[in-house]
Amino acid sequence: MLTITAVIRAKKGHEAAMRQALLDVVEHVRANEPSTAGYYVSQDAADPCVFATYERYLDQAAMDRHNNSQAVARFFDIAKPIIDGDVVLVSATEIASK
Repeated sequence: MLTITAVIRAKKGHEAAMRQALLDVVEHVRANEPSTAGYYVSQDAADPCVFATYERYLDQAAMDRHNNSQAVARFFDIAKPIIDGDVVLVSATEIASK
């Protein structure tokens, strides 16, 4: 299983826009990406400007389809101007799960 973890900080006052942009990607994944094994989005309880995604893909082709989708392109069109700092991105091979 291939995974991506991303930690994204929205600029103060743009939390709702970031949240909705991420939720729109989730809806696309649910409807169109059967080979995406899991796509999780969370918002930090202590700092609502901080969001994290944990993405699970069956293979590289599934990851590539997701990353090259119109939904991801739309997300970045919305998110780029409201991201505060660098996105922390970890691409990995999952070694254990429940």
